[in-house]
Amino acid sequence: MDLDNLPQPMDTNELTSPVENAMPPEKAQAKYRQIAEYLRQGILDGTYPTGQPLPSEELLAKQFGVSRPTVRQGISELRASGLVEVMMGRGMFVRSPHSRPSVTRPRGVRRDADGRYVEADGLRWTDAEEPAVTRTDAPLALADLLGIPPGEPMYTYDALQTADRGRLRQLHRTYVPFSVLVGTKYEDQAPPPAPHLYAALNDLGQELRFTEYLRTRMPLPDQAEALRLSDGVPLLHILRVTTGNEDKPLALEEFQLPGDDLEISYPL
Repeated sequence: MDLDNLPQPMDTNELTSPVENAMPPEKAQAKYRQIAEYLRQGILDGTYPTGQPLPSEELLAKQFGVSRPTVRQGISELRASGLVEVMMGRGMFVRSPHSRPSVTRPRGVRRDADGRYVEADGLRWTDAEEPAVTRTDAPLALADLLGIPPGEPMYTYDALQTADRGRLRQLHRTYVPFSVLVGTKYEDQAPPPAPHLYAALNDLGQELRFTEYLRTRMPLPDQAEALRLSDGVPLLHILRVTTGNEDKPLALEEFQLPGDDLEISYPL
């Protein structure tokens, strides 16, 4: 395999109470957190009922003596915890602390009638630009999932993807260890990124199975910008391992999706 032509490794590393009652005495607490906590208590104790609008940003800023960006930051904390929904052009509305997210998407990979591998949610993701391919050395955590030694070279593809006419966005990264490709036609040429990778592996005689690992975390600044996330909104971070014959790991994908109003479902 010709490694010389690949780029070198990238680094993977409306208030109804007086103002004096609205502001907690803890001066050390950031003002946006004070706003968030005050509104959270109002939602939980019924002061602001489910489905009703919250005070406007302008009124909150005036009542608390802060800027509108500070108010926005406090609202973002409530959005991240599922207590507030912001409707463009209409304002901010209270959600029940026990309500379900407005979007539920099934996870998984299946084959359609034509034998193509498709996502269980039926979404067709489009790359916002050509995926960037680099040569990456496997870090310890990913090497463990792939069953390869740390430092083994891998093909790595990065793409910002959109669906539903750009309304949905996700970051998608595919890792394929070089050792998986030894003795195949891809030993001297790069394989396609997922999901086209699935068909390529199947053509090599591999029976594919998939396992996903899901967690939440806060985004890095560039991830928040790419996904257009408001302050305080977490990511859904999903790792998908593709295994083949004899349960040998063949590839790993990394999905990063906005986690403010989305739940994931898995069949058991």
